[in-house]
Amino acid sequence: MINKVVANADEAVKDIPNNAVLMLGGFGLCGIPENCISALLKTGVNGLTCISNNAGVDDFGIGLMLKTRQVKKMISSYVGENAEFERQLLSGELEVDLIPQGTLAERIRAGGAGIPAFYTPAGYGTEVAEGKETREYDGKMYLLENWLKADFALVKAWKGDTSGNLIFKGTARNFNPMMAAACKITIAEVEELVEPGELDPNHIHTPGIYVQRIFQGKDYEKRIEQRTTKLK
Repeated sequence: MINKVVANADEAVKDIPNNAVLMLGGFGLCGIPENCISALLKTGVNGLTCISNNAGVDDFGIGLMLKTRQVKKMISSYVGENAEFERQLLSGELEVDLIPQGTLAERIRAGGAGIPAFYTPAGYGTEVAEGKETREYDGKMYLLENWLKADFALVKAWKGDTSGNLIFKGTARNFNPMMAAACKITIAEVEELVEPGELDPNHIHTPGIYVQRIFQGKDYEKRIEQRTTKLK
């Protein structure tokens, strides 16, 4: 059996080259590959194209790589709470493709399923539709959207086994599982790494066939973008 376990994040990302296309899982700050991002900061790799729902915040997540100018292009659906992302977008320093969130998710899913393109009504009649093929179905207009694929996907799971089978928790399931299927190499960091057979097969979200490298992460901060409290 192939040994997929690597010692840590540094080992997992060491061969990611300049100008690579990366998918980074998570939703907001939930389920993001914190350890892998920290390791990429240390390698100094640059010219990256990052596909992610958003870019974290200024001092956490992908926002850290934006500050160090390691990211050339963002493909996202949401600028979010990241002021540096917004600044680089408006100043033209960063190439950005803003995509409707459902379209982004489906383009990634299509990449993993081997579907090169599909039609969607989202974005018709807006700037999103510029330069794209359109077609009418049942009296409604649709846009042709292409799949998204990447060189590497960096995902974060709650539990995983040494064969690469993964279980995600809560909101972390939004983008992580589909990204794991839409790339050449999937790197998974997990909160708990167990031996094969310890995970209930009925609870596995991503089969190990999609994962090439896995390691147990550490020191997770699990930040909250906007904390809301109720006053009594």
